[in-house]
Amino acid sequence: MGKFVVKYHKWILALAVALLIPCLVGFLNTRVNYDMLNYLPDSMETVQGQQELLDSFHKGAFSMIITEDIDDSTESTLIQEISKVDHVDTALGLGNLESANFPSELLPDNIYDTFRQGNESLIAVFFDTSTSADETITAITDIRQILDGHGFVSGASAMVTDLRHLTETEEPIYTAIAVALALLVMLILLDNWLIPFIFLASIGIMILINLGTNFMFGEISYITKALAAVLQLAVTMDYSIFLWHSYREHLAKSKQHSETARHQAMAEAIKATFSSVLGSSATTIAGFIALCFMTFTLGLDLGLVMAKGVLLGVIGSVTVLPALILIFGNKLEKFDHRSIMSSFKWLSSKIVKFFPVFIILFVALIPPFLYGYQKTNENVYYEIASSLPSDMDFAIANQKLSENFGLSNVHMILTDANLAPDQAVALTNDLEQITGVKSVLNFEALTNGEIPFDILPSSVADTLKSDKWELTLVVSEYKNATDEIANQIENINTTIKSYDDSALLVGESSLTQDMITVTSTDFQTVNTISIIAIFIIIALVTGSLSLPFILIAVIESAIFINLGLPFYTNNQLSFIAPICISTIQLGATIDYTILLTTRYKRERLAGNDKRTAARIAIRTSIPSILVSGLGLFAATFGVSLYCNVDMISSLTSLIARGAIISIIAVPTILPSLLILADPLIIRTTLGMKKLVKKGSK
Repeated sequence: MGKFVVKYHKWILALAVALLIPCLVGFLNTRVNYDMLNYLPDSMETVQGQQELLDSFHKGAFSMIITEDIDDSTESTLIQEISKVDHVDTALGLGNLESANFPSELLPDNIYDTFRQGNESLIAVFFDTSTSADETITAITDIRQILDGHGFVSGASAMVTDLRHLTETEEPIYTAIAVALALLVMLILLDNWLIPFIFLASIGIMILINLGTNFMFGEISYITKALAAVLQLAVTMDYSIFLWHSYREHLAKSKQHSETARHQAMAEAIKATFSSVLGSSATTIAGFIALCFMTFTLGLDLGLVMAKGVLLGVIGSVTVLPALILIFGNKLEKFDHRSIMSSFKWLSSKIVKFFPVFIILFVALIPPFLYGYQKTNENVYYEIASSLPSDMDFAIANQKLSENFGLSNVHMILTDANLAPDQAVALTNDLEQITGVKSVLNFEALTNGEIPFDILPSSVADTLKSDKWELTLVVSEYKNATDEIANQIENINTTIKSYDDSALLVGESSLTQDMITVTSTDFQTVNTISIIAIFIIIALVTGSLSLPFILIAVIESAIFINLGLPFYTNNQLSFIAPICISTIQLGATIDYTILLTTRYKRERLAGNDKRTAARIAIRTSIPSILVSGLGLFAATFGVSLYCNVDMISSLTSLIARGAIISIIAVPTILPSLLILADPLIIRTTLGMKKLVKKGSK
């Protein structure tokens, strides 16, 4: 393979560049989904209810509009204008009644007060498209133009609209920051001024190919889009460093700098790199594939994209990167400089000398941080809106709804349209008695069971009933993703099912509650699968039964510290962060343990005692661990500082912190454990049992 790549390196590079054109088209045409609730399983009743609402009632997304300082006549005109917006199915407010000459005095006080408080009024808007559909987002934008600063649009679709604008504005900036900081780390730590730019060119080509081929998935989440480039850069940088070091090593052995010598050195480097990154990349891919087993299918979205990215990163490191290095040829040598990294002889000697101290520290740190880690799920938030800046338009609208109208949520209930009138009235009365329910809006509530249905304006009547279903809106005082709303949802479900077994409860709060239920089990599932998969890979790579336990213990302890800290600092995390970080940190930094352990094995088999082997393994591994780990830190830390979307910034912050913890843990804790467990290792590792016979120490 090495000889093939060297022989056709110009054609390989030309092919890679040519692929950028269709991949750029694919990237630009890959739809981005900004609605986390879309990733709930289709089998859930709330998801089915949402679809039924759309199919039977032609109502998908729902928003509340707050208007200020307008009378009923002006509101009526405004409702008519909003109703004409493409994909607005219904706009419902007191203005509808005014335009139909229906006396608002006939309305129950609680319903009138729901829609009018002082100089502010509410208009409920239903769309015939889903919450995050492009058509809905366009409609929200058009409605805001109609309001012209005299009103505010709340709801999930308004949030998605603002979120899309924010991420599209920020992504190019924090991606540039990630690239700049990763470049800075490589310029400082590597031994050549030009090679970091070649690395970035090679990795950049593979990132664009990865992003472009996402077109085959139809769409990706905004979390995946935001993280894919940054993570692929950070995680696959190792492979480029491995190839470069291997190439320089083989070139130095030849003691020549001719084109033939460079080609021969590169062929050998490709062979060596491919062999060394095979196990390394397999563990990283396994970590991302584990995300695909989440019931909440955001994991499938992120896992497939990142696994594909890592695979492309491996391919790029042994095809595109060698081609670029050979094309620049001897020009690279003009940019050589002395690396600032020392030989680490002193540090490696001290670590080995005081290895019992590190073991004691390891044992002492695990209990408190394991406890904090186990409490992680108690310290997460699920309300997507709370992860966004409070000065965004939708957030201002939500705040006004809560403070001025006492309205934080709207549940939507579908019941059989043929339910007996007395049963429908009784159901409405029971719903009104549920704690935290501010008002109930349906045919029975509007008419008190006394006004004929036909007297209602058609715009109102058509909104509330179809041939199959009656729609009920339940206005709640409770905020999304709280214990209060969870209890209320349970009580509403119990109530409606007692009258109609086929009744469905839908809405943002009930979908969020399902998301909480689903993701609470995903954390353990994903973590277990990733550990088992990586254990098997390490066992195959090292040929050992004991080493996988040791290596995973080191990285898992680093994960315990990383995810245990928020419990002690009382920092809340996005619900997705603990699920993803446990696999990303394990998959991305387990490479460091494999690198050091492989060298330790080699030195032991070469006849060195365990302490000498550990010193050599530490000294030779630290440079690669530092460059890789600091590159991962730099790429993600910059994003965490700049990004205003907490779901993204908190995840990248955890990755950055995890990289630093792993950089510290691997060269200190791992060699200490290898020395301590050496007798067990040589008895349970293929090829090392001969050391037992020699009585090696």
